[in-house]
Amino acid sequence: MSKRHLFESPDGLVNKSLRGLIAYNPSLSLDEANRVVSNKAYDRSKVSIISGGGSGHEPAWTGYVGNNMLTASVAGDIFASPSTKQILSAIEGVPSDEGTILVVTNYTGDCLHFGLANEKAIAKGHKSRMIICGDDVSVGNKGSLVGRRGLAGQIGVLKVMGGAAGAGGSLDNVYDLGVAVSEQIVSIAATLDHCHVPGRTEHAMLAPNEVEIGTGPHNEPGYKKLSPPPSPQELVNQILKYCLDETDPSRGFVHFEPNDETMLLVSNFGGMSYLEMGALVDELLEQLESDWKISPCRVYSGFLETSLNAPAFSVSIVNITQAAKNCDYSVQQIKEFMDMRTDTHWESMAGSQSSRNQKPRKEQFVQAQGGDAAHKEKTTSSRDLVIDAQLLDSSIRTACEALVDVEPDLTRWDTVMGDGDCGETVKTGATLLLAALDDDKVATAGSVGTVLAALEEIVESKMGGTLGGILGILFVSLRTALESNYELAAKEGHVKLWAEALATALGNLRRYTPAKVGDRTVMDTLIPFAEALQSGSFDTAVEAATKGAEATKTMKPRLGRATYVGVGDGKEMPPDPGAWAAMVAVVGLRDGIRRLTN
Repeated sequence: MSKRHLFESPDGLVNKSLRGLIAYNPSLSLDEANRVVSNKAYDRSKVSIISGGGSGHEPAWTGYVGNNMLTASVAGDIFASPSTKQILSAIEGVPSDEGTILVVTNYTGDCLHFGLANEKAIAKGHKSRMIICGDDVSVGNKGSLVGRRGLAGQIGVLKVMGGAAGAGGSLDNVYDLGVAVSEQIVSIAATLDHCHVPGRTEHAMLAPNEVEIGTGPHNEPGYKKLSPPPSPQELVNQILKYCLDETDPSRGFVHFEPNDETMLLVSNFGGMSYLEMGALVDELLEQLESDWKISPCRVYSGFLETSLNAPAFSVSIVNITQAAKNCDYSVQQIKEFMDMRTDTHWESMAGSQSSRNQKPRKEQFVQAQGGDAAHKEKTTSSRDLVIDAQLLDSSIRTACEALVDVEPDLTRWDTVMGDGDCGETVKTGATLLLAALDDDKVATAGSVGTVLAALEEIVESKMGGTLGGILGILFVSLRTALESNYELAAKEGHVKLWAEALATALGNLRRYTPAKVGDRTVMDTLIPFAEALQSGSFDTAVEAATKGAEATKTMKPRLGRATYVGVGDGKEMPPDPGAWAAMVAVVGLRDGIRRLTN
């Protein structure tokens, strides 16, 4: 959990945030005194939908004000309900001839203040109703008079109601739809740690070896702590069991029948990366299909309802088939309401999922074109260099093992001077080449061309970043140069052939990068190695590569991200990770040869 904030004090933060949040839609207006955001382009002949709650859950609820969703939102202090006066101001600010529905999550302050505002609005002559959404299954249904807490499943309720209201639904129909959908939601949250509230000094925290399941969105303790943390697969397994196991006497809240149509909502609490959220959604969909025979017809993932900067998420599953049985709308109409376009933050998570565009999830995954055939085509040259198979295997294997071992150092150095990816990139390539030696037997025939073709495939498909690009050009140029100068092996020996081929490959590489000796890059190893190889001695070339890599410790970076890091003149730094990796590789090649020849 990060304890740092750009705005360290909560004073004035909510109003300033609201002022910024409405900038994306000129149709929105802000009543700063009451913290009410409303859609001034709304149609008063249609049902008005109003929601709100404490701040800190953005984009909920301000981000959902707009056509076909909320007519207005009301914001309280951080994690605190807005007052009755604020809510009344929202109701009166967007009057509706058809009627108004307040939709809130099941928390005591929200229920009381929205409830009182609802009663006062009715007393003033407004046609006003209220829906309380509780979808959290972690609380269970034993011994509690409060009912289930509200999580991000409520955002789905707001969307379907907003769509129905936008389509001209009556007050009764839109209200019944909201109730029906809210009763068919199961949700649960899990967190890696609690959030940090600006201005507060005391916060609950989880230990590094804990994950909490059943967490609330206001730093409330979860249902239980799991230590050691389960794998992502096991965590998802537990989450879905809590939501969907109807034999659980405390949590069988929603009944699912075969072929029921469902929606999945996965909310980022604020501190999860998009990278991990994508993987989470995939794991959820895989287990829903394999373990529960559920294939959601709609999937919404993103910042639905956050909890400041919490590294946490919630999962909600909505049974729209069962909801349709308890209202005047069909399953198809419910999906159409969910698909209706808005001019709100919702669109960043909705994508394009209308029925006419849908296809089975499995059809989204396609096979790569070419693949094996292209690989075989690369390795059939009659000018292939063939050497002793054991020598080829030993040299490559020793180099790869050395690269795997040096990964922690490369990562640490690259974190200081670059973006931290060099170690993992090198390790990935080395590990895959080891697998090619063991599984694909690429060195069995002693074919250098086969090994280089396999290496090209690995670099091109699995190794990104600057180093991957450099090595990709180097290896394809090297293989081509070996074939073009094939006769040198018989006339002047293998070392001369390698020297000529490497010089040609580096010449090709210089067309794509300005890097040269002294720039603190991988070229500080490769160029001295290639030049020394012209002497006819592989050992001399390895010594030159080693000196080149060592020299990068005192060089000032001239290329790449390292140039942005302030470094004093003459100050010894870590070696350039790319240069060091290249040196480790050539030393490994030499050591592998020595194992068999000494």
